[in-house]
Amino acid sequence: MKLIRFGTAGNEKPGLWIHGQYFDVSSVIEDYNDAFFAGNGMKKLAALLATTTFPQISDQTRLGSPVARPSKLIGVGLNYRDHAHESGLALPEEPILFMKATSALCGGSDDLLLPKGSKKTDWEIELAFVIGKKATYVSEEEAMDHVAGYLCLNDYSERDYQLERCGQWTKGKSCDTFAPAGPFLVSKDEIKDVHQLTMRLSVNGKLYQESTTSQLIFRIPFLVSYISQFMTLLPGDIVTTGTPAGVGMGQRPDPVFLKAGDLVEWEIEGLGSNRQRVCMHPEDRNE
Repeated sequence: MKLIRFGTAGNEKPGLWIHGQYFDVSSVIEDYNDAFFAGNGMKKLAALLATTTFPQISDQTRLGSPVARPSKLIGVGLNYRDHAHESGLALPEEPILFMKATSALCGGSDDLLLPKGSKKTDWEIELAFVIGKKATYVSEEEAMDHVAGYLCLNDYSERDYQLERCGQWTKGKSCDTFAPAGPFLVSKDEIKDVHQLTMRLSVNGKLYQESTTSQLIFRIPFLVSYISQFMTLLPGDIVTTGTPAGVGMGQRPDPVFLKAGDLVEWEIEGLGSNRQRVCMHPEDRNE
């Protein structure tokens, strides 16, 4: 199944993407939230889909984040071999974790709003997974039982905030619209091998990131198990797994950062594609 949430920002309803068409399931599902995932909602929705006809809606309708605001949005840093190489850094011995504000979530093709005074906003295409069942101290062997599905997420980062102003990475990762996700959440049964997916990102038609999830240093079963040793993962939580080589900060001879008017296009095999326009912060426009 491919789960979508459609409608105006803040008023999204749950739906399904079936062969490129959108269907409204709000008559039987309140939202794709913690209660949905905790209540075995994926399995129940699949059963309903086999017996119920849902109303179709326009495929021009805006899509929001396919998951309603979760309790946690966790990032894994430096988790691709090629990205570590371009950064000139050794492969980490353990996953590098950071938190990203859930208020950064938005639709995959919503505008990217540059933070006020942005100097170094960068792109990071990432594979993310959604927790379907509470996970505390789980083993790698049982880890995938706790995963509901996968989605495409862009972990935008203001490098000036992240690296050049003291503190943890979180403040460079959490600006509004810095976690666009979508267009849909794909149930794990639809992805044959999540560690063999191609991924691409371009800016203004120029390809910057092209890699595969085979470059992951720490794979999903290990990440679920590892993170659950430090915190309880709750249904609906999102974990975004890192980005491959090709970020703007890594460009040579000069880094490339986003500016108003840029067009960012990104996709992961089987998880859909997104197209975003970069916009200046309103307060910058007024100065």
